[in-house]
Amino acid sequence: MSALIKAAWSYRGFITSSVRNEFKSRLARSRFGTAWVVLQPLAQVLIFATILSNVLAARLDGVDNKYAYAVYLISGILCWSLLAEIIQRCTTIFIDNASLLKKVQFPRIALPLIAIGSATITNLALLGVILLILPFLNIFPSLAFLWLLPLMLLTIALAAGIGLFLGTLNVFVRDVGQIVAVVLQFWFWVTPIVYPITVVPEGFRATLAINPVVPLVLSYHNVILFGQSPDPRVLWSALVAVIFLLAALLLFRRGASEMVDVL
Repeated sequence: MSALIKAAWSYRGFITSSVRNEFKSRLARSRFGTAWVVLQPLAQVLIFATILSNVLAARLDGVDNKYAYAVYLISGILCWSLLAEIIQRCTTIFIDNASLLKKVQFPRIALPLIAIGSATITNLALLGVILLILPFLNIFPSLAFLWLLPLMLLTIALAAGIGLFLGTLNVFVRDVGQIVAVVLQFWFWVTPIVYPITVVPEGFRATLAINPVVPLVLSYHNVILFGQSPDPRVLWSALVAVIFLLAALLLFRRGASEMVDVL
């Protein structure tokens, strides 16, 4: 494991430049350039704030703010979008870069790190837009917002562990990539992102208790909407993240040497 860390550190320049080049290629021939990184999440935020808050505000109990549901939804999506993008990209990262792996010698662990870095920057742009919008929704940042950094890091750790595990497995069992897309859709709807957890029947809440994303999403809600500290059950998310990271690194270490032959 220490060898992987040393390899990633020695190629840190390659990783950072690759993240930068990916954004350049994504925004190439775009008239607004890097503004799209902000404009796209801004449009999403505005839709939630202007439409969904008016339609579904009554479903969020205990909050007088008419935009409470929009902020609730935005907070959950901020967490979910980071998790889902990292998992999706890491799941196919080795297959998508098969030709590069066959032609160039570099630590294979650099590829998922590039995907994680790119997804993190996009999520930070979304967070920046949300912070600018919140005062217009009668939500003002407090000291509790400092919890967002450790929550993002924990979300990244959980997603990285799951993504690297699935990405390594996907090289040898190609059905994994197809299954992940379906599982993520199901996972989204069994996580209280678009609905308050209070509307979930008691019998189903026991199932939600094993979902490691639920405490993360609830913690984002606590911090952004209510100005409170994270949900204490976020420790369960941290435990699952550590387990997946260890399992993923072990699997990756065993399978990395055979990847090129299989690809």
